[in-house]
Amino acid sequence: MYLHTGLKVKTMSEIKGTTTKQLMNLRTFLIGLFVVCGIGTATAQPGPPAGYEIDPEYTQKSPDGAITIEQYVNKDDYKWQFWVRRKDTFTLLDEQADYPADFRFTNDLKWIVRKQKTGSGESTLYLYRIAPQGYVRATRKPLGDLAWAYLKSRPDWRKVAKEPEYHMSANLLKGLEENSYRWLGVDWPANRYLLIALNGEASIKGRKPQQTGVVNDWRCRYDLQTGKFDVPPLFSNDNAKAVVPQ
Repeated sequence: MYLHTGLKVKTMSEIKGTTTKQLMNLRTFLIGLFVVCGIGTATAQPGPPAGYEIDPEYTQKSPDGAITIEQYVNKDDYKWQFWVRRKDTFTLLDEQADYPADFRFTNDLKWIVRKQKTGSGESTLYLYRIAPQGYVRATRKPLGDLAWAYLKSRPDWRKVAKEPEYHMSANLLKGLEENSYRWLGVDWPANRYLLIALNGEASIKGRKPQQTGVVNDWRCRYDLQTGKFDVPPLFSNDNAKAVVPQ
């Protein structure tokens, strides 16, 4: 009989004629083999693949220090990975990115927002929720893409001079971690909403300069409980001005 290693192991009929010393040697060999296999399995720890190195400049912690997000870069192709340390776990947050990112946490640590640069003057947002296996994507598409889709469903979109062509960005307004946007004079439930601002530019013939801001800080609100967008009344006046070319 042979193990998967290719080493021959005696059958019971062969063992009957074996000396005690030989049996002891066989027993010692099998124990050692199982120990080595067990050690190999135990030391297989999760982590970035070969070639990725941590950049401590971009490491971020949650306000209470319970969660750490480490950012690793591959210097060969400058791709980035984001890894989350939480309790005794170390998990990959999401797919690779071309740039490092900035992160924000809700105070209950159930949600993380990733503010991701995507190009020169361009950015989007990704949303993650806590799950038994760690943080996972909360939306199939980037939250920034969903915010743009919501704007296009609103009456304000018909007033946009031209659909943005470049420098499109979706940004998170300050206040998520600071008393749920109390600086706006609102009294919303904690850990419930995200406020998002959209910006975009386009080339408009006849305007100087042609590179014109066609969406300028247009704001909306995302409900973390329902997964729906709306526009609170306090944004109405500013949003009307946000679609005037600048």
